[in-house]
Amino acid sequence: MRKALLLSTFFAGSVLATSPAFADDAPAAPAAPTPAFTITGSAAVVSQYRFRGISQSDNKPVVQGAFTVTSATGFYISTWGSSASANNAVNLGGTEIDVYGGYSKTISGFTLDGGLYGYIYPGSERAVGISESYFEIYGDVSKSYGPVTAKAGINFAPNQSYFKDFDTPTRHNVYVYGELGFAPTDVPISFHSHLGHTAGGFDYFTNKGVKQYLDYTVGATYKWKALAFDLSVVGTNISKDDTSELDSDFHRAAKSVLVGSITASF
Repeated sequence: MRKALLLSTFFAGSVLATSPAFADDAPAAPAAPTPAFTITGSAAVVSQYRFRGISQSDNKPVVQGAFTVTSATGFYISTWGSSASANNAVNLGGTEIDVYGGYSKTISGFTLDGGLYGYIYPGSERAVGISESYFEIYGDVSKSYGPVTAKAGINFAPNQSYFKDFDTPTRHNVYVYGELGFAPTDVPISFHSHLGHTAGGFDYFTNKGVKQYLDYTVGATYKWKALAFDLSVVGTNISKDDTSELDSDFHRAAKSVLVGSITASF
């Protein structure tokens, strides 16, 4: 769910200057061939790790990194990782490693993307006694209208060992979301927003029982060379009353916060 890749090809030309009458007849150098594969990556320092509005790092700073291989045909495979800190609400065992792959294609201005996403928590079984790893099938569609980009997507987690081991009331999960972005061409600042809804086996635990919930993000990103500086408000609609009878960690993990990050891309 996480990065889009753009490939660019640069053209070189040469002009014979022997006479103005022949300048337009000079042959252009052939375009450089499009590479069969493109490799990109990133490394980030983040004030805290939030996933679908919920803190995965006990509201503490984390380091994250990503590595992606994209083919010229539209297929891609990627891995992403993050450190994590535990609390009574969320305990991932200290590390998350995501592996995902899919296919992306643009048709009539609409970009279609879909694939399989795996969330791996190597230390979770040691930390909580049960593996928290799971996988999802995802798909989304996006389109740009000048500087504005709109996107809608769905992630579906089918019946699997996670839901059985944790004995969740629902043995699957559906996450739907929409996003709007604004990136003016004359300034290095862009704006982004996200609204998502979780329903199913990943509903949040409250003193009133499990609860479907909304998560949201609104932020701005400043880009300078290979660096991106982002500030975003991230949170959910889970109130303090929903978790007042539980450990305070359940409220802290779901409340709205300001998240800052510095990302280097290569």
